[in-house]
Amino acid sequence: MAIDHIPILMYHQVDATPPKGTRMRGLVVSPGSFYRHMATLWALGFTGLSMKDLLPYLKGEKTGRVFGITFDDGYENNLRCALPVLQRFGFTATCYAVANQVGQRNQWDLERGVPQVPLMTVEQMQAWVDAGQEIGSHTLSHCFLGGLDVAQQRQEIADSRAALEGMVRQSGGVRNFCYPYGSLDAQSVACAREAGYDTATTTVRGRVARTAPGDLMLLPRVLVSRTTTCVHLALKCLSAYEDRRGRAHPLEVAA
Repeated sequence: MAIDHIPILMYHQVDATPPKGTRMRGLVVSPGSFYRHMATLWALGFTGLSMKDLLPYLKGEKTGRVFGITFDDGYENNLRCALPVLQRFGFTATCYAVANQVGQRNQWDLERGVPQVPLMTVEQMQAWVDAGQEIGSHTLSHCFLGGLDVAQQRQEIADSRAALEGMVRQSGGVRNFCYPYGSLDAQSVACAREAGYDTATTTVRGRVARTAPGDLMLLPRVLVSRTTTCVHLALKCLSAYEDRRGRAHPLEVAA
């Protein structure tokens, strides 16, 4: 049975829980929790989809009980810890990669004291795609787009797509985008549209209404953190709970 709204889940890392006091600890979901999240939604009759697979539902061309699965930044642990769970349930997901940081670490977090974690290499991204998953773009450098001029934004948004398409063989190319930090302005949206992306996700909290999905370049998401329980996740997906959360940013998740 279809529901009135489509939740798009926003994950970052799926790995062992960091020690207490670790910066940004809230954005690391344990493999066990991730499994329970997927199992709960599967038991509720949901199918988890990448942004590419979700697009017909967002456009009203298909109906069904579906939800989107997205991973920001392109961490290696998404391949190692999340992929087996996705395959277990027959789900697909989109991993948004930072084009100029492929095979390196999350250097954009270094000044905040966030632990440096490996990002997928080109070969690992290809393995992700070959397993039925999707690579999307998260800019060239994981920048605050809202603080850049239009030429810089165009470079970050369009050139990242071209760079990733040069790295990964993916049917249809790189078609989906995510704004780092949720930082954007009207020019960011225009550049994403101009670059030819099908969708762009934000950090605005909420679900997508089927009857009025709005601008596909400004899609809200459902934040999933270390402390999100299965009951909490079901509440976020099945009720207006997340829709009322406003514009809370994932960096505000308590560590």
